[in-house]
Amino acid sequence: MKHSNKELWLALLAIFLITAVYTLVVFITRAIPPAGELFGHLIGVLGFVLMLMTEVLYSIRKRSRSARWGRMSSWLQFHIFTGLVGPYLVLLHSSWKFNGLAGATTLLTAIIVVSGFIGRYIYTRIPRNLDGIEQESPLGGVQAAALVRARRLLAIWHTVHIPIGVALFASAFIHIGAALYYATLLR
Repeated sequence: MKHSNKELWLALLAIFLITAVYTLVVFITRAIPPAGELFGHLIGVLGFVLMLMTEVLYSIRKRSRSARWGRMSSWLQFHIFTGLVGPYLVLLHSSWKFNGLAGATTLLTAIIVVSGFIGRYIYTRIPRNLDGIEQESPLGGVQAAALVRARRLLAIWHTVHIPIGVALFASAFIHIGAALYYATLLR
């Protein structure tokens, strides 16, 4: 299966457009948008929703072999797109302040994105059909050994990537709860 970079180009385009809007807001207000004000909240909520969709929808589709809601390769592209655009929005939401739990959450977000790039690279080393199902190596010998190594690396990568994602979402939910309590309910 030929691996496309369409999702990367679309994510780059979305990030470019988001940057243009963010720059316009900075130009109009003559300040970095605070995370606690309307624009900062909006980009934070949108970024978190995209990140939640990244994790939940892709995982449900991946584990549901009987579901026929599109090809796994399309869902992986969706996962990559939302996994880049969502964290970028969360980064902008941070107002370039990385203190406390919010800073730790932002750090985990950056780690999970870098880990995702590594996983995407390993994933592309394993031949798959259009539905994303692994195929045996078309050539034997050295290629078969490389396929075994790639599968082993992907398994190791999963054991690191998934717990970091769980930690990320746990800290994000705590951050959201604290922000709602301290910034909204106590006002």
